[in-house]
Amino acid sequence: MSLVSVYRQGMELNTIQDLNKREKAAKDFFHALNKMVMPDTFNWATEIFEGLHIPERGGQAALIWADLETGAERRFTYKEMAANGNRFLNRLRKQGVAQGDNIYMFTPIVPETWFATFAGLKGGMVTVPTATSATEKEIRFRFKTYKPDVILTTETLAPTVDEALAELEHTPKAKIVLGQRAGWIAYDEIAAESGEAAAATVKKDDMVFCFFTSGTTGLPKRVGHSAVSTPLGHLSTAVIQGIEPGGVHHNLSAPGWAKWAWSSFFAPLNVGATVTGFNFTALKPDIYLAAVAKYKINSFCAPPTAWRVFVTLDLSRYDLSAIQYSIGAGEPLNPEIIDQWRRATGTEIRDFYGQTESTAMIGNAPWMKGRMRLGSFGFPSPMYDMILMNDEGQEVTAVDEPGRIAVRLSNWRAIGLFQGYIGDPERTQAAFQNNLYDTGDKAYRDQDGYWWFVGRSDDVIKSSDFRVGPFEVESALVEHPAVLEAAVVGSPDPSRYQLVKAYVVLKEGHKPSKDLALELFKHTISVLAKFKIPRIIEFVDELPKTISGKIRRVQLRDLEAKKKQAAVKEPDEYFYQQFPELSSKKE
Repeated sequence: MSLVSVYRQGMELNTIQDLNKREKAAKDFFHALNKMVMPDTFNWATEIFEGLHIPERGGQAALIWADLETGAERRFTYKEMAANGNRFLNRLRKQGVAQGDNIYMFTPIVPETWFATFAGLKGGMVTVPTATSATEKEIRFRFKTYKPDVILTTETLAPTVDEALAELEHTPKAKIVLGQRAGWIAYDEIAAESGEAAAATVKKDDMVFCFFTSGTTGLPKRVGHSAVSTPLGHLSTAVIQGIEPGGVHHNLSAPGWAKWAWSSFFAPLNVGATVTGFNFTALKPDIYLAAVAKYKINSFCAPPTAWRVFVTLDLSRYDLSAIQYSIGAGEPLNPEIIDQWRRATGTEIRDFYGQTESTAMIGNAPWMKGRMRLGSFGFPSPMYDMILMNDEGQEVTAVDEPGRIAVRLSNWRAIGLFQGYIGDPERTQAAFQNNLYDTGDKAYRDQDGYWWFVGRSDDVIKSSDFRVGPFEVESALVEHPAVLEAAVVGSPDPSRYQLVKAYVVLKEGHKPSKDLALELFKHTISVLAKFKIPRIIEFVDELPKTISGKIRRVQLRDLEAKKKQAAVKEPDEYFYQQFPELSSKKE
């Protein structure tokens, strides 16, 4: 079976309207794919995009882009997107850029990001998505770790890039700017290039993406994905999301992270859908939902931070009737948010889970409609052989017992799994042991096999003899009507090792106070086991996050350690023992 046939089958199964039949078809599809011998070479851009999609849907919209600040709009068919990607590739080759060289993309949500990604894939180059929010220090770290051959960025960001390059005394083969800057190639010049380009012969194990991880638990790692693991692997993402050929898909994510490649590039374009991209500087939820309504989005993927804001709006003001699938990713979503969105729109936000190192591994696929358990992130994709393991690497089979989420490799190696941490054999070896890939995340399964997220292994709080996952405590806090967001970390304590501390962001109209802190303590007492109750609550204006919306608990833990060492107490910080009325309650 050729890979073109594989993609065609993947598209067909996502059109099956009987969801029970779709579930069976998906299992059969992935079981066959897992046993398939991969071809020696695979170039997604020419074999799937140009070879499959353009002959069948060349005139269909591949990309609809809108700028929410200016109202500008641009549309590109499948044929036009390929032509623009080929022009970019041809210009790179004129600059001496060769197969195996890398392309750093410091770009916001603009069409050129899609074109450059296509060009990198077709030319066998290594695309390196990089967040536009990166500081000069962070850029220097990346450049020092992996010297750039090509840089694509904006006129605004180019000076920062130049400073980082000057310090490292490195000159890339091509510097391309959206706008104008001395010493850079203006992107507009690329329009003169041919819309056709020769495809590189890309071996199945050749690296085509290098993702720097978000750094939520330490310094960013370089994750290497191959010509097969990312393009083909994201069939698992397309199936879990349910994106249909010809459908209109939207993902709220910035191009600097793997999630953009997941859900704004491969998942929709794998199956012949139309992808939409909305550019903005700050998320204005009313304007954003108006755009979702305007472009009649069928499948909508957003991080928990966005969903929490969306449900605070009067959702009856927006025509969201085109939405068939609502999808959450990045971190698990609190059950009450899912319930509020469902009551307002009639669609359930289906959580799913994966990493920069993988594609979608576990999730609530479309056939979970009506069977979801709010707060659970579903069941493993048949592409992956998922287990829970203890710290000794042994499988955890007991119900409700937390374990480390792992991919078993002894039966088959999941196609979507990364190759390793580039230039870091020690980290790679630590992640791959005993025929298992250790994700570093923790979860448990209930008696019916539903998976429930606990947190990053580094995020789990060790208090006395107990282990507390932050997510359950955060969910309890967000249930309170005054709370918009919460992040829970361990605060150093001489007697208990760590205390459970909650950083809390309040909804508009609520202000920090001792009375509200007491109310939140009482609320958590009513819904949590006593060892999980926060012992410290601090009200803050915002939480540190990556650009993809993940809370940077590592930053909060570092902040907390420094505050404890300096014996600093914040004005809006409250301690359980401050309240005598709590002394008789679950102490």
